[in-house]
Amino acid sequence: MSIFSKLSKKKEEQVEAVQARVEEYITFIRVYYQAVMVVNLGITNINAAPDMAMFKRMFKIQTLNGRLGLAEKSRARKILMQQYGLSEQFFKEVDASIKSNCKQQADLQSYLYTFQGFSNDLIMLVSKQMQFKLIVPSFFKKIIYILTEKTIHSIVTKKDWKADDVRKTCRDIQKYKEKLNYSEQWMTEFVYPILLMAKNSKSTKK
Repeated sequence: MSIFSKLSKKKEEQVEAVQARVEEYITFIRVYYQAVMVVNLGITNINAAPDMAMFKRMFKIQTLNGRLGLAEKSRARKILMQQYGLSEQFFKEVDASIKSNCKQQADLQSYLYTFQGFSNDLIMLVSKQMQFKLIVPSFFKKIIYILTEKTIHSIVTKKDWKADDVRKTCRDIQKYKEKLNYSEQWMTEFVYPILLMAKNSKSTKK
């Protein structure tokens, strides 16, 4: 195998590793969302929350006080706070958003579909806008966080984007934000761990 082939293979493995970590993070987020919905709506059929069901089996979580979702919600929240640094306020906004948008079980899939569109657009655009800013050394995490805040603020408020695709994606994100009722602070907290994963991967490559 040539040196170029080895470098190419290593790069592919690093990209796949980052994608796996991001997918794991997003899955924990989805587990929390589904657990909140299950608790709020009194859902007893675990098949209505597939990510939560998988999480429950994987971590062998016992149902708490006969109510599905309570223990799963607490466990997912603990993991997200300890491993990814999410704050109490982050979860308060999630709880409020779900309470406002999910009044019956039929709303569950619609909400998750909307959130998926929102999160995909947000992650894609922030990653693109932050690409060159991630050259900041990893130990300057506070600077990376501040740069993320500024990028989010621009996406939410700026109107004069030159590229049509960026302008359209910003409009879509703003609509999602209004519908789901998330703050700029929440958006920053949500994206920041993903940027650190990508940043650490770039540092490893060096």
